[in-house]
Amino acid sequence: MSFNPLKEKGISLDKQLRTWHDIAHRKFNKNEINCYSRTRQILMNGIEVEAWNFKHNLSRICNHEDTLEFLAQTKRLEDAQQTTINWLAPCDQSVLETTLGYEQVAVDLTAWLAQNEPDKYVKETYDFGLLEDFDHLYRYSQWAYMIHGISPNNIVQEQTDVVFGRPTQYHHNCNIIRLRKPYDKTQTSPQTKVNILTLVSGEQQTHNYYGEHGFAYGNECLRETYASIKDVEEEHVTMYESLIDPTESLYEKLLLHEFTEVCNYQNCVKDEKDPVLMQIWEEFLAFEIGHLHVAAELFKKYEKRDPEEVIGDTVFDTCHFTSQKEYVTQTLENEIDKRLGTNKNYAKIKDLPEDWASYHIQSTVSKDGDPTEVTIRTIAEQKKRDIVFADEKLKANLPKLLEKGLQEKGTSPDTVTVEEYKKMSKEEFLM
Repeated sequence: MSFNPLKEKGISLDKQLRTWHDIAHRKFNKNEINCYSRTRQILMNGIEVEAWNFKHNLSRICNHEDTLEFLAQTKRLEDAQQTTINWLAPCDQSVLETTLGYEQVAVDLTAWLAQNEPDKYVKETYDFGLLEDFDHLYRYSQWAYMIHGISPNNIVQEQTDVVFGRPTQYHHNCNIIRLRKPYDKTQTSPQTKVNILTLVSGEQQTHNYYGEHGFAYGNECLRETYASIKDVEEEHVTMYESLIDPTESLYEKLLLHEFTEVCNYQNCVKDEKDPVLMQIWEEFLAFEIGHLHVAAELFKKYEKRDPEEVIGDTVFDTCHFTSQKEYVTQTLENEIDKRLGTNKNYAKIKDLPEDWASYHIQSTVSKDGDPTEVTIRTIAEQKKRDIVFADEKLKANLPKLLEKGLQEKGTSPDTVTVEEYKKMSKEEFLM
């Protein structure tokens, strides 16, 4: 049920301090947890990191004492909330298993947002990024099998297909052309603003996780794969955050951050079935309503405006994690050959200019080979084909899709060709 968080009671800041046991003792069983409980855990970890990080940056440029006191209090509270959420992941869940969860978040969150985004330009940006995260899931799934001997379905539980998307080697672009047109804060709906902050938070946390854990494996190609995809996540953060109107005031941004947290926790409460996680989501929703109330008062004091002018009077469904296979397949078939245009737009491969800025980037970073292409060759040595989990119709169409998605320029020397892939795809992948 929708509600106006500005009129809900919430929990006041002075009642949000918790014990170390309460903060750190809970964890889920990786063999029993529902995949979408795991995705909620990963997303909310990112939401909390974004809130904490934004408040630290705001604290460095703010000179209002009451605001600084609010930020000082809530930075600590947000940090404790992030600890509780992040440490739900058990110690026996490997880095690659966690990574598959991160990419399932990216795929199913982005697909859901794209279908529920009122701004057509923003939606097109989500569709573009979707096929890149979809390909990342495929590349990491190969390594999860080769390193740990696990099926990706141990993690994604058959809710998300595992096949290639737009090939990762083509995700490396001139970061200048990643920049998008920002929305107009006076015309754009609160839902679009919350959607963007939600996705930025998720992509930023994915980047951070790969940066902090990608070195954990000794295999050189896997280390380079983490480095490569980490670079793409940086591009994603740049792309999505550039959609935000830069003229929003600092108090407007503070209000939107608190509102985004409320919306996401409310969605967690609506969808969660795990009783341990449900207790956390309910408690932290009440905490964030308390934070939002103070941010709203600061907004009224310093902006002389009604907070509902910015956030409206009801929470939004930021994401209901459900299987998005049909939508992802449709996007894959229609847009695998889509690339970033030269004027904050998009273009098909055949329409790119000869001096397209990303060709230089791609040719430079993949001059000695691309680790995500070597990954396919490596698993093919073991299994005579790559790892694929999808319906038969999609699998039968993969060689044609690969041909559509390959570029003549900016392609690494070890790229798996269409003919090679046709031979590989004739073999059945057996775990």
